[in-house]
Amino acid sequence: MSTRIILADDHKIIRDGLRSLLDQEADMEVIDEATNGRRAVELAAKHKPNVMVMDIGMPDLNGIEATRMIKQEHPRIHVIALSMHSDSQFIGRMLQAGASAYLLKDCAVEELVKAIRTVLAGRTFLSPDITGVVVEDYVRRLCESDAETPAAGLTPKEREVLQLLAEGNTTKEIAAALFVSVKTIETHRQHIMQKLDIHSVAGLTKYAIRQGLTELER
Repeated sequence: MSTRIILADDHKIIRDGLRSLLDQEADMEVIDEATNGRRAVELAAKHKPNVMVMDIGMPDLNGIEATRMIKQEHPRIHVIALSMHSDSQFIGRMLQAGASAYLLKDCAVEELVKAIRTVLAGRTFLSPDITGVVVEDYVRRLCESDAETPAAGLTPKEREVLQLLAEGNTTKEIAAALFVSVKTIETHRQHIMQKLDIHSVAGLTKYAIRQGLTELER
């Protein structure tokens, strides 16, 4: 059975080019086209295709909102974003809306075919040109998230001491392992408890596990 595809783009030359290229694939068939996001939503409901290739910047209803509506009503439809935008905000919003792939419009047709086969297999596909953008944005968001947690207020040495405490080491054992005095470790522990507002080793242990500083079982 052929993979049934709907193209959503407000530029006829883009749709014609994509249709011509995809129809050359023996197992793929373009069954309809949409010139705006609202029409894309209507065609999704009408045909329930396997894949929708979706532009972002379309009139009446943009591709991001169209994708969100389609995925809410028809979660089994795979949406592939095909856009001229390589900014992280567009990529992130489209993926958040439910797109399974994001490609730039200047990609080779082989890349689009590969993306279609990838999403049909249940995986996500990102154009190689934007993978770096996505990773950088993810790392930035992760850093911002970490900055909001109490553990971010601990120094590297305090996090090290916290892990050793959570793993059941005594103050004397930690001091020996870090080549410092027992008094220094006691000071670190006091500062950790004050910063985290946790005043028992059991509480520190639970916190360290939740923060991924140590594991339940080793």
